[in-house]
Amino acid sequence: MRRSNLPWRLIISIALVVVSLVVIFPVRQKIRLGLDLQGGSHILLECVDTPEAPVDSDAVNRVVEIIRNRVDQLGVAEPVIARQGERRVLVQLPGVTDPQRAVEVIGRTALLEFKDEEGNTLLTGAHLKNAQVQYDRFGRPVVSIAFDEEGAKLFAQATTTNVGKPIGIYLDGNLISNPVVQEPIMGGEAQITGRFSLEEAQNLAILLRAGALPVKVDVIENRSVEPSLGQDSIIYGLRAAVVGALLVVAFMIFYYGWLGVLADLALASFTVFFLALFISLRATLTLPGIAGFIVTVGMAVDANVLIFERIKEEYRTGKTWRASIEAGFNKAFRTILDSNITTLIAAAMMFYLGSGPVRGLGVTLTLGILCSMFTGIWVTRALVDFFAERIRFKA
Repeated sequence: MRRSNLPWRLIISIALVVVSLVVIFPVRQKIRLGLDLQGGSHILLECVDTPEAPVDSDAVNRVVEIIRNRVDQLGVAEPVIARQGERRVLVQLPGVTDPQRAVEVIGRTALLEFKDEEGNTLLTGAHLKNAQVQYDRFGRPVVSIAFDEEGAKLFAQATTTNVGKPIGIYLDGNLISNPVVQEPIMGGEAQITGRFSLEEAQNLAILLRAGALPVKVDVIENRSVEPSLGQDSIIYGLRAAVVGALLVVAFMIFYYGWLGVLADLALASFTVFFLALFISLRATLTLPGIAGFIVTVGMAVDANVLIFERIKEEYRTGKTWRASIEAGFNKAFRTILDSNITTLIAAAMMFYLGSGPVRGLGVTLTLGILCSMFTGIWVTRALVDFFAERIRFKA
């Protein structure tokens, strides 16, 4: 880069640091913690045979997917939902301090049925397209439902033939509303009313949106996981991170002098960028995630080491200081890119194929690699270029 453009790189770097600091402050109130660090709910479910719905492998897999959809709508960060054995499903929900509510949402069959006075089923929730919590004119929560095209036709037919009669709305065989049809409903939309609290209406909407479980499910184990072990893990993990960072800072200054000081400044910006991205993406910090962050700190330093060694090699050939900097960064770029891409592939596999803490490790590795590449290629370059006339080291 030409000298006239040097300040812009540094200005952009400083601006990004400032924006990142705004995002992460105060950091303790914004980082989401995984089950291993903050505790939560541990629930073990078992699929049970019934005359109407015997359990098979496909049914258990569908249970896992439906429970995953329900948990996603609860907004739980980094849940663990996994099949165990032939009939059991493990559910771990970080930060959920009310396991009973979680069981009510994820463990109910949620079979919705519309029945006439004689108890004949006119329509089921299989044709539901959406369910949302709304409020009636008196400010009471209701659940508004919308059917797909086929469901809208069936619902129109049911309301047309039952004008002036009640249509019972049942959830898992329990009557939750019994409105009288005043006129045919042709739009495929309706409301489920009742003496719901807001939480009950929200739970019902989640159940209906996710669909009914294909088989009956029993709760085998339901307990809260205390965060005391997690607190210790956070303390020890952060202590290890701080000690490791201090050793790295000292080594860079000892070995590279003023260039090491600039590398340490770039490392500080790496930490700020990483935390800002981590918070902005609402990622979840797990104990393996802390380890992943420490690993990426080492990778960020490694990028600077590669760059500085390339600069030294170019300087030894007799090139000017600025020419050595230019050539050193250009030649180190390919090596840094190749090494980080391979690690990115491994991190991506952890995220897509893993679950829980393993996914947390994949997330932190990915964010750390991206931040280390940016700070090594951009921030370190900005600092070295800006202070090029003020620093030297022995080749």
